[in-house]
Amino acid sequence: MAHYLLQIPSSSSLAFPICSRLVQTLSLPKSLSSNNFSTFPTSPYKYNTSNSTSHVTKIHSKPLHFALSGTLSLALLFGGIGLAEAKVGVNKPELLPQEFTTVIDVAGFLSDGQEKRLTQEIIDLEKDTGFKLRVLAQNYPDTPGLAIKDFWQVDDRTIVFVADPTFGNILNFNVGASVDLDIPRSFWSRLAGKYGNIFYWKEKGEDASIEAAVMAISNCLREPVGPNNCSEVK
Repeated sequence: MAHYLLQIPSSSSLAFPICSRLVQTLSLPKSLSSNNFSTFPTSPYKYNTSNSTSHVTKIHSKPLHFALSGTLSLALLFGGIGLAEAKVGVNKPELLPQEFTTVIDVAGFLSDGQEKRLTQEIIDLEKDTGFKLRVLAQNYPDTPGLAIKDFWQVDDRTIVFVADPTFGNILNFNVGASVDLDIPRSFWSRLAGKYGNIFYWKEKGEDASIEAAVMAISNCLREPVGPNNCSEVK
């Protein structure tokens, strides 16, 4: 399965509609850029449906970067784009927990013990590195959607990890611009390929994919930044 990078205008907001571009990661330039979500073009998206994967043409510059593992679940979660029969973006704040938490399991993939372990790992990671990892387990369209932006105060140092098996590969990542500067883009596609493929989570369970991905991200973010950081998915 090919891996893709979905780019959207950026930084601390996930406003809608999102103007985006879906391109193969192997053809991406190395430079990164971002700006805010204060304005958006009103032009419709253009789709190329000649292949089984729909491609979205971006009509805006300076994107925040979304790394996706061959799926469009983040696009559908945040903006209702991607498939020819694209659905509208979801906004269900009633699905948010009453109290703040870094792990939201709407789909019920995780046990209470697993959720507590992941929450503690994420707290320790943020304390040690300053990066904010947030985990949302869902089955689209049963998701808080847009509501998580304010709930989690998503910014350029945030990684939103959406575990959603709807489109096959369960691992999807919204990577903030500051994270993107330190972590090679190839890491996200390799991570999704290793722990997110349908054979892995069908055999070991969605919870195993989520736990393995969180630990791999934690290990990666703790490595010194350099030419070989995050070269292995651990």
